[in-house]
Amino acid sequence: QVKLVESGGGGDSVQAGGSLRLSCAQSGVSGYGYNNYCMAWFRRTSAVNEREGVAAIFTGPGMTFYADSVKGRFTISHDNAKNTLYLQMDSLKPEDTAMYFCAAGLCYRDFDPPPRWRDFGYWGQGSQVTVAS
Repeated sequence: QVKLVESGGGGDSVQAGGSLRLSCAQSGVSGYGYNNYCMAWFRRTSAVNEREGVAAIFTGPGMTFYADSVKGRFTISHDNAKNTLYLQMDSLKPEDTAMYFCAAGLCYRDFDPPPRWRDFGYWGQGSQVTVAS
């Protein structure tokens, strides 16, 4: 059983153009196969009640995926020694305001299709990120 605990969000709003880093500490063993196991960040806004895959990483080889909306601004990384996932968010925009969730599950080769929330069986508690204009 995997437990994911997020930190780094939920505080005061960040000004547009600012930066924020989210962390996600994992404990337990997933049971997913090594080749397809990945971790990801999803977000959900109040306007769209679906979880958008923002970024993902195969923790073994380190291959990464980014949604077009965050490419060049967000960086996903994983510290294998600490078993912790990170999302560095730079040049934040008001439209990045959302609840962010880390997740562990399955990704497909070359991220085709892109990460889908239904392929992830383990979720963090969520972290609110608010970007003020």
